[in-house]
Amino acid sequence: MFSHVQGQFPHTRFRRVRKSAATRALVRENTLGVGDLIWPVFVCDGDGVEDPVASMPGVMRRSVDKIVEAASEAFDLGIPAICLFPYTDPALKTEDCAEAWNPNNLSNRATRAIKKAVPDIAVMTDVALDPYNINGHDGFVEGGVIVNDKTVEALVKQALSQAEAGADIIGPSDMMDGRIGALRTALEREGHSNVLLMSYAAKYASGFYGPFRDAVGASGALKGDKTTYQMDPANSDEALRLVARDLSEGADMVMVKPGMPYLDICRRVKDSFGAPTYAYQVSGEYAMLQAAFQNGWLDADKVMMESLLTFKRAGCDGILTYFAPAAARKLAKA
Repeated sequence: MFSHVQGQFPHTRFRRVRKSAATRALVRENTLGVGDLIWPVFVCDGDGVEDPVASMPGVMRRSVDKIVEAASEAFDLGIPAICLFPYTDPALKTEDCAEAWNPNNLSNRATRAIKKAVPDIAVMTDVALDPYNINGHDGFVEGGVIVNDKTVEALVKQALSQAEAGADIIGPSDMMDGRIGALRTALEREGHSNVLLMSYAAKYASGFYGPFRDAVGASGALKGDKTTYQMDPANSDEALRLVARDLSEGADMVMVKPGMPYLDICRRVKDSFGAPTYAYQVSGEYAMLQAAFQNGWLDADKVMMESLLTFKRAGCDGILTYFAPAAARKLAKA
């Protein structure tokens, strides 16, 4: 497509613009900034707790007081948002998932504490039943089937409890049909018209989620798999249909998950809709890179930053990444 504007060698030498840091900066097509980062964190019960997640080197489950410290650190680094995922006491996991909309559950307590201590950082929360479900699924399980409409009713209650606690961005990760419209309607009805919805619109039934399930204590609870509601990794046109539906139902932003294995989806979504588009560099991606870093197989700083830049090149407006603090520090020194 560009052949008509290209001169021939030696009149055109692509290496000319690469000759120095200054000229490379002048022609750089994509840049990564700290404002592109959302930091996912895991909250647990207790006080003063920082419990390492074995399968995610450098990642910890933190008690609410330590989550507040993490949010303050993130804000000082310029990270605009922190995303909460609860490690729920197994004794609170039930068939009816009622802890999901308990006003005093871990997620809601952490949200209130962060907004009190660091009011200007955005708090994003997760809407799905798996942290509270004895079956480990994102929806209610009846007769071995993950039921859709009854689950959506529960997700509405969960989202409203999060909005009441002060969440700025609600991230429905459940992949139930119709939940964005139901959530938007309920939020408007209850006076939460300024709460944003970042829909996990194209969430794939991926093998890259394993370490995350360890972090939230869902690995042992999950019965079966999630292929009846998460997307088939073989499909990409379906992702566009899902994004179109969720935008039409009131999503403010959309997400592709996982990230690096699905950069083609990110690009198609951004090109097709022009909507704010995010990717989640998920736990398996993070763990895979950390394993290589710890073995000395890859340059940690260089590959971390390169991995994040791929999302910007693919059209993403931002990235959920466990590397957020390290990347922010690196960017501050650039």
